[in-house]
Amino acid sequence: MKTLLQHIQACRLCAEHLPHTPRPVVVARPQARLLIVGQAPGRKVHETGLPWNDPSGDLLRQWLRMDRARFYNDPAIAIMPMGLCYPGKGKSGDLPPRPECAPRWHPPLLAAMPEIRLILLIGQYAQQGFLGARRKATLGETVRHYQDYLPRYFPLPHPSPRNRRWLRERPWFEAEILPALQQQLGRVLEK
Repeated sequence: MKTLLQHIQACRLCAEHLPHTPRPVVVARPQARLLIVGQAPGRKVHETGLPWNDPSGDLLRQWLRMDRARFYNDPAIAIMPMGLCYPGKGKSGDLPPRPECAPRWHPPLLAAMPEIRLILLIGQYAQQGFLGARRKATLGETVRHYQDYLPRYFPLPHPSPRNRRWLRERPWFEAEILPALQQQLGRVLEK
């Protein structure tokens, strides 16, 4: 694992497409049982090198009922975005994850974490990458039918402040999905 992470940190595969020096952000542990897959680091995460270190991460930790210490230090938790580096800003928010990352780094990372029992797929890019044609017509329908993807995957919307309206308009998410998520987390993280 140590050698793999060193290779990832040295990666410059998409450097020519980034508006800054690449800074891959990933937390991988061989004993991890929960894998959190998001889209790509945002600007603040790029600057700090700490995944989910922004308002999206604050809400995600609320959903998971975890404090920062457990989220970042529990050896049972790994964090791997679809794109490991901040892709830069677009017209309406961050650009999509670079397409080079997942094919290059996901297979060796997943192989190095054989104990993974649940993968949280946060947002459309993670769901597209892991579920492919198994996704429903919309992100909302994919999330609402999370049971179709268990026990391996649990799809979630992105907890971005830009999605607060989406969450308000779907009260079933907080009423039905979050309790089911917390139940799955208990199953996976309790020893």
